[in-house]
Amino acid sequence: MNSSDGWGDDVYQPDQDEQREDTGLLDAEDTLENDGVDDPLDRGWSPPERPWAVEHLGVTAAERQRGETLDQRLSEELPDAAVPDGDGLGDCAGSDGELLDNEVGAARSGRLVAPDEGAHEDEEEALVAMDVGIDGAAASAEEAAVHIVDEDTLSG
Repeated sequence: MNSSDGWGDDVYQPDQDEQREDTGLLDAEDTLENDGVDDPLDRGWSPPERPWAVEHLGVTAAERQRGETLDQRLSEELPDAAVPDGDGLGDCAGSDGELLDNEVGAARSGRLVAPDEGAHEDEEEALVAMDVGIDGAAASAEEAAVHIVDEDTLSG
């Protein structure tokens, strides 16, 4: 049988010694990502905020055959973003919009968990919590806003 007539299974079959077992997910030390999450199964995924190509013209074969008009192409163009002035308080282009001071740390804290883990009876009278590390899923805005501040840099 010649290779142009055969099906994919007929053309090439790996030898038994070439077949390898699926090792599953790689360990954190075997990947190129270092996002602070030890277990790859704890890493979260956030879906896109909008559909990417569903509303775009040219998804079906008939639309691709017909093509787009110039007006349709121009309607998809986005204007260039204007450069901010940067002349007011808190609107510096390279920052997050806030004034810089020594009470805002640069290092993000992880999840704060109470000693009762939020699931048991609260035996602690004071409001205390421990930093248990960064969550693999996307942090909420409140969690992402908490930063670690070095006590030596605080004025006062």
